[in-house]
Amino acid sequence: MRRLPVYLLLDTSGSMMGEPIEAVKNGVETLVSSLRQDPYALETAYLSIISFDTNAKQIMPLTEIAMFNSPQLQATGTTQLGEALALLANKIEQEVQKTTPETRGDWKPLIFIMTDGVPTDDWKKGFEKLKQVKTGMIIACAAGHNADSSILKQITEVVVELATADTNTIKAFFKWVSASISTGSQKVDAGQKEVSGLNDLPPPPPEVNVVL
Repeated sequence: MRRLPVYLLLDTSGSMMGEPIEAVKNGVETLVSSLRQDPYALETAYLSIISFDTNAKQIMPLTEIAMFNSPQLQATGTTQLGEALALLANKIEQEVQKTTPETRGDWKPLIFIMTDGVPTDDWKKGFEKLKQVKTGMIIACAAGHNADSSILKQITEVVVELATADTNTIKAFFKWVSASISTGSQKVDAGQKEVSGLNDLPPPPPEVNVVL
């Protein structure tokens, strides 16, 4: 069975404290419960969460949707995005099954990055590591007016902005992420094709603005 690995990189720095981090927790729970109602996602999607603040850590290894328990998230510290990208590269190497002459490996991982600030480390170093592994589509989200979408644009072409990092906006973003994972699962199931651009994804809701 070829899996569709999905990695969520979530900013848990101090500026996310209060309403934003609570909204992210709820967003992850909503995402998992809606994917559980999707037979395609249940069969193929595997989810992992990497949080980044003063350190990056994988708080949930790649897990099938049916077995996924929403992790505890706390907001504290700085924004080590580079460390998170390097950790993501390591985890993809370890967790994603490669294609060999005997077996077909997993699909290329879908990656969602959400941050409300500016990296406080050398993000380019981490990005260099990530470029050495095979990834599928990377979607980055700049949440609120302190996030720098120009840095995210250097990581991926697909960047969206949220005007505010409040409950409703973050909820809308996670709903769209969930719908995108469902679409990705259906595409690989039906046509053995992977999502490769914004056109392959459901249209974002009004709260989620695509950065051109």
